Amino acid sequence: MALSKRWKPLTRETVGGAPAAYALIEFGDGEGDVVDAVAGFLPDELREELSYGDAAQVRWQRAQSLEHAERLLEER
Repeated sequence: MALSKRWKPLTRETVGGAPAAYALIEFGDGEGDVVDAVAGFLPDELREELSYGDAAQVRWQRAQSLEHAERLLEER
């Protein structure tokens, strides 16, 4: 099940304002469809997608640890 959070544009400003935390992260296209979901350290995952991916939007759910983020990913 997709996150119920609002999409944010995947821009340098969004990456720069992201908290230093682990998270379940969903990347979306311009239409709002989820194109990928990952668990990881939020700033690193956002920078990688901004540099090498083709997602237009992002939303996330913070997690207490990498293991917690991975469980959230499995449960979605």
